[in-house]
Amino acid sequence: MKQIFFLLVMCMTILSAVNIAAAQGKKILYVPIDSRPCNLYQVLQVTSKLDYEVLTPPIELLGSRVNRGDVEGIWKWVRENAPLADYAVLSTDSLLYGSLVASRVHTLEASTIMERARRFKTLHEDFPYLTIYAIGTIMRTPHYNFKGEVPYYETHGEKIFQYTALIDKEEMGLLTSEDKRKYKKLEAEIPSEYLDDWFKRRARNSDANELFIEYTRAGVFDYFLLGCDDSAKFSQTHRESRRLTELGSDMGKTVTQVTSGADELGMLMIARAINIDTHSRPFISVAYNEGEGGKTFPAYCNEPINISVDAAIIAAGGMKIPAHERADLVLAVNTRYNGKTFEAAHANRNHNKFRRDLKPFMKMVNNFMDKGYPVAIADIAFSNGADNALMTQLKRNDLQYKIRAYGGWNTATNSSGFLIGAGMLTPLMNDKDVAELLTTRYLDDWIYQSNVRQEMQSAIWAIGGNPQEIGDKINQVNEILSDKMKDFAAQNLNVPSRWRMENFKTYLPWQRLFECDPRFTLSD
Repeated sequence: MKQIFFLLVMCMTILSAVNIAAAQGKKILYVPIDSRPCNLYQVLQVTSKLDYEVLTPPIELLGSRVNRGDVEGIWKWVRENAPLADYAVLSTDSLLYGSLVASRVHTLEASTIMERARRFKTLHEDFPYLTIYAIGTIMRTPHYNFKGEVPYYETHGEKIFQYTALIDKEEMGLLTSEDKRKYKKLEAEIPSEYLDDWFKRRARNSDANELFIEYTRAGVFDYFLLGCDDSAKFSQTHRESRRLTELGSDMGKTVTQVTSGADELGMLMIARAINIDTHSRPFISVAYNEGEGGKTFPAYCNEPINISVDAAIIAAGGMKIPAHERADLVLAVNTRYNGKTFEAAHANRNHNKFRRDLKPFMKMVNNFMDKGYPVAIADIAFSNGADNALMTQLKRNDLQYKIRAYGGWNTATNSSGFLIGAGMLTPLMNDKDVAELLTTRYLDDWIYQSNVRQEMQSAIWAIGGNPQEIGDKINQVNEILSDKMKDFAAQNLNVPSRWRMENFKTYLPWQRLFECDPRFTLSD
């Protein structure tokens, strides 16, 4: 039996090598959600290690903080480049509204949105050989008041969230007497014109997603991955996801899925294209920390993390298996024992001091490493940044550059999803390529998000700038940021001595502190 299994593995290895060789020259058309590094540069950084050319629209066409994205320009680019490509990963948000952010604030008529949506069918008819993977989102439901997207959310955002959460809860038959009293109170406190505007925009978004599910059933899309942007257990986003999930349930998860997340969707579908093209189905095993583990219900998500992880593995073309010894990648998920996911910026919680719940996790990781397993770490103990205590342990155990992949930069599903897509491609890469990807993640997720980002607020005020509107101070701020990042990296990153990190610079691409863009070269 062992001989048969060995021969099967050898055949699969040879076939994989042949398929990889055949992949040379293959092109993937990629329209990301917007121009942020997590959706554009960092995805291209992963694929640059492989024998695929990923074509992307000129960055000036994509959505940014100040530019909603040029829908007509992007569509023109897609049609001009479709004849060159073998696969296409297309953001429906970019091709309907201009970007993810634009999808939340648009004032488009329903007829305009649906006309643009029907262009996907025409694209398929005109280029039938092009395999199309579509990524879309269900509009988010922020649970707080904030200034930015629509004016009334600054004063009524939290109430709108609570109100729609109760509608969701009611439809699920879970509304209590106290909930009913709260529902009536909120309904009286939120101006009807605010709700009318908010629900109308969402309805148009949802109608388009319904059409895309039907297009998937008709074969226009070879896969449709629909993510729930910032959400919660009960919310309008979750409410809409229930209906859309049911609508596509007959096709199965190997054709379409609705899952938590947004910014990881592009990486997952790029990985799927490569796995399908090479006839590969990476085996992924998953191990959670003790305590709540896979039942952890992270902030900004509408499902437990084990559901999201399983969905990401399927979406990217992999297969989850129970046997770690047979896995192409062993995914170790760092969760808090109590299942709480606090913000990484909370310095009093996210410090370097060893926590009791890290002991079983590090024991598990070291055990995997001792057995020679290829380990990836999904660091979701905190939202929007790495777990400082975990990172200290990886450094002390000399594991920073012995694991194969790491992710801990944003929401739990952003981090784990991007990691799964990128991590399952690392068997196709050499050690230097893997080290470069790890370095990017450490710079972004750990050094910036969990540490330097918190220092930059006071640094910007000190030079007479405004952290919310950096504006003409951006070059000076980028210099300060780069110096702080470089100092932290020098003290905390143990880059293997056979390589040197050079030409290091970090930018704030959207002139705000939420995301950074670290760039460097790893030289021999």
